[in-house]
Order: sequence, then structure tokens, then C-alpha cells
Amino acid sequence: MKKQRCLIIDMFNMFYRGWIVDPSLSVNGDPIGGLKGSLKILQKLLRETQPNRVFICWDGPGGSQRRRSINKAYKEGRKPAKVNWDSTFLSPAAKEENRKWQQVRLMEYFNNMPLCQLLLPSVEADDIISFVKDASCLKGWQKIIVSSDKDFFQLVDSETVLYRPIQKQLLNEKDILENHKIHPQNMALARAIVGDKSDNLPGIAGIGLTTVANRFPFLSDEESHTIDEVLKHCQNANSTAKAYTNIIEGEDIIRQNYKMMQLYAPSISVQGKTYLRETIKNCEITFNKTEIKKMMIQDGFGEFNWIDLYQIFNRISVEK
Repeated sequence: MKKQRCLIIDMFNMFYRGWIVDPSLSVNGDPIGGLKGSLKILQKLLRETQPNRVFICWDGPGGSQRRRSINKAYKEGRKPAKVNWDSTFLSPAAKEENRKWQQVRLMEYFNNMPLCQLLLPSVEADDIISFVKDASCLKGWQKIIVSSDKDFFQLVDSETVLYRPIQKQLLNEKDILENHKIHPQNMALARAIVGDKSDNLPGIAGIGLTTVANRFPFLSDEESHTIDEVLKHCQNANSTAKAYTNIIEGEDIIRQNYKMMQLYAPSISVQGKTYLRETIKNCEITFNKTEIKKMMIQDGFGEFNWIDLYQIFNRISVEK
């Protein structure tokens, strides 16, 4: 019997990419690249994967709050993205307003499609994606996480693959292990040592994933290892390598990074988990073709071939 398949999409990651690179304008001359680009990417994903369910995961309001309570510098210092379209006719404030409008409008489109949108206040999409992946009602399903974020390396397992649309990579458990010599079960630990510049989380100086893999070969095991085991290995190593000393001295940084990076135990309240569990299991699926067409006309889409979306959404809504 063919396995059922679901897409679990890091939606802001996908939307933001569309907003940056897609130069589409409405018939009135307004930027709609985030909207149109997201729908184009979604159509391609659905065509290639033919899923039975689709989960759209968003960062909730104040989503970074918990991690910022651990490290105030989390995600600070990010430079404004350079868009790949002529934005000279918009002030920086107007450009940001346009981005926000497109994001909210995209959510309205999704409300009329046979998708399950998930969002919780003070929770990041990363944690929601981890929770969806491990939902009991999806046990035995093939899960495809869609995001370019390396944070999701750690969630790849025998039932879960990661599709990175920007890099055009589809990664399974074997790929992660072969590429990095680190098992997904130990990837959060390895990356806690290395740090993450994109989230403004410094790691141990002079150490990358290759060094971690070479110095700690046991991290290639399927068994989960701990920070204490890494530190003990450094203390017992018959070597004067600076990497070992730096890791021992940087223990506090590693422990803090691990709290921020690990997704094995997602940071969601009991009430939040209850809500997600019920929504994942019983999400109401609707497909309002008339409303979608009406919205596209209102937003000045012009020509948009959505035959694949139409056919696949038709199937999903019938199956559900």
C-alpha cells in the first residue's frame, strides 16, 4: 500500500523568498511578487510531490520571544533584504507595508484552499513544524519539510525528508550523514558548537561542522549524544588541539546555543500542543474556487495558470 504523504511548509521562509525575487506587479502596478511567487512555488511543490495533506506553518506574533529571553541578541543585526525588483517608487516604510499586506493576503488565500494553516502566539514556525512531524495521527506518513533553513537537518529521519527550494536539494537521513558525517539526531548538538551566523548565535571560534565531525566521530551514530559526552571527550583526548580547549572553555555558549537550536522537544505550551494536536487531526478542509478567482481579480493577478493547483486541491478536498 502506498504511503500517505504530507507537506510541512516553513511558510514565511518561502514567502519571503518570493517577495525578494519575484518582480510581479499587479495590473495597477503594485508589487505582488510575494503572493504570486508563493503560489507558483506551492503549485510546483504540489505537482512534484502529490501530497495527501498540506500544513502551512507560520511564525506567531512574538514568535522569537522565548529564544530572545535566553539570548537578547537572537536574530539581531539582520540587514534589510535587497529585493530583486525595482522598488525605487516605494519608500522603505511603504515597501515594508506592502510586504506585510502581501503576507496577510496570502493567508487569506490559504483560508480558501484545502490546506491546514498553523500559527501560535509566541511560537516560531520551527517548533510547530517539529510538532507536526511527530504528530501521532501522521505516524507512518511520509513527511516532506519545505524550508531552506539548516535548523531542520535535525528533524530528518526514516519518515521525514527536507526539501530546500533555494538550493534545490532533497535530503534524507542518509544524505545528511554522508554530507556532514553527523547523524540528524546529533545535528543540533553539532550546530550548537559551530553557532549560526544567520540567527546571530556565535559558536566556538575556528570550528565548523567538518571539524566537529572529525574530532567527534561518535556524532555519526544514530544514538543521541550529549554536551557532557562532548566535553568528556575533549578532556580525555590525548591531544593539544586548540579545538578541544576552546570547546571546554566555551561550554556556556554551547549549552545556551543548544537550548536555542534544538527542535527535538519543541517549545510549545501544554495548551498550544492541545490546540495543534486537535487542529492537525481535525483541520477543516475547504476549497472555495469562486472566492480565490475573485481575490485574484481584485489583486490584479492578470494571467495566472493555476490548473495544477486546481486539480490537486480538488483531489485533496475530496480525499479529506
